[in-house]
Amino acid sequence: MRTARVGFFALLLFSVGLYAQEQPSPQKVLSEEALVKAMHGISSHTLYNYVKDLSSEKYEGRLTGTRGYDDAAQWAADLFKLWKLAPMGERGSYFQDFPNAYTLVLDGGEVTIHVPVGEKDTLRKPYRYEDDFYPGSTSDAGSVTSDVVYVGYGITAPELGYDDYNNVEVKGKIVMMEPEIPISPDKQPELFRKWRPYSFHDYKMKNAFAHGVAGVLYNYHIVNPNCVFIKGLVITYVGRNVINDVFLGTGKSRDTLVQRIRRDLVPVSFSTGRTAAIRCATEHHPEGIGRNVLAFLEGSDPDLKNEVIIVGAHLDHLGKNHLLMPGANDNASGAAVLLGCAEATAQMSGLTKRSVLFILFGAEEQGVKGSEYYLAHQPIPNARVKAFINLESIGRGEKLSVGAGKNYPQLWDVVDRNNRKYIHRPIVADSTANLGPTIGIGAYGARPLPVATYHTTRDKIDYITPEILEDIARLTFLSALEMAR
Repeated sequence: MRTARVGFFALLLFSVGLYAQEQPSPQKVLSEEALVKAMHGISSHTLYNYVKDLSSEKYEGRLTGTRGYDDAAQWAADLFKLWKLAPMGERGSYFQDFPNAYTLVLDGGEVTIHVPVGEKDTLRKPYRYEDDFYPGSTSDAGSVTSDVVYVGYGITAPELGYDDYNNVEVKGKIVMMEPEIPISPDKQPELFRKWRPYSFHDYKMKNAFAHGVAGVLYNYHIVNPNCVFIKGLVITYVGRNVINDVFLGTGKSRDTLVQRIRRDLVPVSFSTGRTAAIRCATEHHPEGIGRNVLAFLEGSDPDLKNEVIIVGAHLDHLGKNHLLMPGANDNASGAAVLLGCAEATAQMSGLTKRSVLFILFGAEEQGVKGSEYYLAHQPIPNARVKAFINLESIGRGEKLSVGAGKNYPQLWDVVDRNNRKYIHRPIVADSTANLGPTIGIGAYGARPLPVATYHTTRDKIDYITPEILEDIARLTFLSALEMAR
């Protein structure tokens, strides 16, 4: 699920002013020659090496709060300092620190299903890490062996007349549940708004624990630290093989039951008759501290310098589970492009009327906590921000996209014009609901990969395309600079 990405956009700029209707004319001192020289200084080799470095063991997967993330943040701050961009963090630093608990996942996670064989025998079937399951990124440490109860979406909503825990006994047991909710935001938008609070991972785990559940088999087969830590609750993310074996011999189909819930909005919970054993080895750190990294280029115009263009990307990823989660595309690619854009923009000191702010956010993967903190402690009020360009998972593809470009045509026109003049990639704009005036420059059209890479150990440098990094960095630089002029 990528709802965290939408939240990231919405949190950042829910009240930002739109880029000026009339574009200011370029300053005469900023020549085309200087602009092109700075643009060509953005190198695919440099950007590729940034991604390679950030996704290596050196930074331990960049889970916010860990030493690996702090080292990555310091490295980025050192580059901003080298380029003579001003610090915009706290106490004259590049950093904006915030409370951020985190959980380390250690080696030792296991999932086993007890499968009946004949009338008396039972086969203990173990499952494979990553292919079949991941230990929960915010699970408590411990082992649970118990009956498995299927509880649909794991929702208790009295005002909606719906309770997945009604008429089933789950105390001390393991439940299997679905992510999200049984309502489509497109087909039933009004009803979706009523159900939406029950869609979040935090709610589902808190509700399970409130019913006395000891363990959760969550039908959510990726690594994801965007969930509350609950002492005494063991959580495991499972894939299709585990789900099929839990339902095997029950006379019921998981897919059919989900369709029935969506159609009738009536729970279908039942005891599966299966026994499972799950184990997680984790280490929780409630004292964790996260940090955003902020760097600033002040504009030259006495009045317009108070207006700001922001370029942002999240620096963090998932850490280890227990193996390295490299996060090359998500989002070392976005961070690298932001850095390439920042270095080129730094060469324009004194040549932009408006100011430019670069933000590398922490804890995006842990519930957009970095952007939440930024909004609560803004060094620049939202009313002074005239545009925001977000960079997310942009290391693969042959074509360009501009998220929310149709919502904000003034911003789209700038990007489209610079692409046609300098970059020459196929480009499209799309619409995105419920966003502030912000756009995301992205990539698409890559050939399918042989393995799943999103939130897995396989999001590696091997699958990154240097040329697309270069083109997006150049396009972001040109577009942000024009907005600032």
